[in-house]
Amino acid sequence: MAEVIVIKTDITELRVDAIVNAANNSLLGGGGVDGAIHRAAGSELLTACKALNGCKTGAAKITKGFNLPAKYIIHTVGPVYANHSPKEAERLLSSTYYNSLELTLINNIKTIAFPNISTGVYGFPKNKAAEIAIKAVHAYLKNHHHINKVVFCCFDDENLHIYKNIIQ
Repeated sequence: MAEVIVIKTDITELRVDAIVNAANNSLLGGGGVDGAIHRAAGSELLTACKALNGCKTGAAKITKGFNLPAKYIIHTVGPVYANHSPKEAERLLSSTYYNSLELTLINNIKTIAFPNISTGVYGFPKNKAAEIAIKAVHAYLKNHHHINKVVFCCFDDENLHIYKNIIQ
């Protein structure tokens, strides 16, 4: 089984095969981790994302990493919590992890880092989001053995503690 770790750092600085971008439906950049990834990757990322024609909530698409240490960026769109029933929001959030991980299989990605998808301005309760993320990743890893390492990359201490408490 793959190594699963939790760290607090800037996801744009990680040396992994792919980082996941918590993007909006347009994929054209925004605030939070999305904006940070676009700034760090450079203007070529915007050009590549324009060619993808957006992304549905729960789905995932992939681009090169451009100026990032990561070879790839997997763009996924988490749900805005207030726009869905709790059950539907949970299903969509779980789908972001599954669909991102499916792209690792197709692209021979062995190491991947996830941010805390939907927990910022999208308002998903942090504890519930962490539970869903960890459950979805572990469920995927049970049946897929091509991944060596999954990193849950937390931006703040609150998410770091939540993830560490669940994983322990």
